[in-house]
Amino acid sequence: MKEYSPVKEGKVREIYDIGDNLIMVATDRISAFDVILKNEVKGKGVVLTKMSEFWFDLTSDIVKNHMISTDTKDMPEFFRTPEFEGRSMLVKKLTMLPIECIVRGYITGSGWESYKKEGAVCGIPLPEGLSESEILPEPIYTPTTKAEIGDHDEHISLSESAEILEKLFPGKGQTYAKMLKNLTLELYKKCADYALSKGIIIADTKFEFGLDENGEIVLADEMLTPDSSRFWPKSEYVVGQSEPSFDKQFVRDYLKANPDSDYTLPSDVIEKTIEKYHEAYQLLSGKSLS
Repeated sequence: MKEYSPVKEGKVREIYDIGDNLIMVATDRISAFDVILKNEVKGKGVVLTKMSEFWFDLTSDIVKNHMISTDTKDMPEFFRTPEFEGRSMLVKKLTMLPIECIVRGYITGSGWESYKKEGAVCGIPLPEGLSESEILPEPIYTPTTKAEIGDHDEHISLSESAEILEKLFPGKGQTYAKMLKNLTLELYKKCADYALSKGIIIADTKFEFGLDENGEIVLADEMLTPDSSRFWPKSEYVVGQSEPSFDKQFVRDYLKANPDSDYTLPSDVIEKTIEKYHEAYQLLSGKSLS
């Protein structure tokens, strides 16, 4: 049996090159504030993979994605073990674009802090008098750079994203930058409307894209998981406060309240986090991972 080693490791995912395609494995690692925490959250990788699979299927009418299969029977024998079961995705090889495509539908987190000081989020002016967690008149697109592990992503404007892409793809920077913005907003609007019908508010999220062999934009990486998004329960939503969540907000809140934690989580925070991940998946997909 041929053995494989990751060719790339991110904060959470590992990438294996199997020749014509790649295998993307979502681990149980968890990160916050661009740091990989010392604990793992058991079962988290399965939720991330199944959640992405669900959304990729739902949005295939908007843009192509890189998913081929999540069944390990479609993968080399090395991956047909309990270690990889449920957390592995066979995907197409792409040329990844160096832009994190972030969309915000509600004002919260760092966006709220920025708005209180400047009346704007990532340089985009917003109406006066907004309250914390309030829905924005229209979702806004606030792209960032894609930093290496340990570094921080930097907010960039649409024109700056076009300049970055133009250096890599001469003559196509403006076109690709506009397409990324339009696809990001279209994906968010469809998915946010769907999630709202299932009792979940998607406050913000991020997408990543790549180019296939024909130079066409393809949706890649993960999609609308609790790692990459803020999910709020619709039934508990109240404008003017920090909202309860289905995502890793438990982790962020604990780390903020315990600056001497050395990025180590207590068991109750881990349990609450995976419980919320499972609950979000079940509400959105109608399926249980128990």
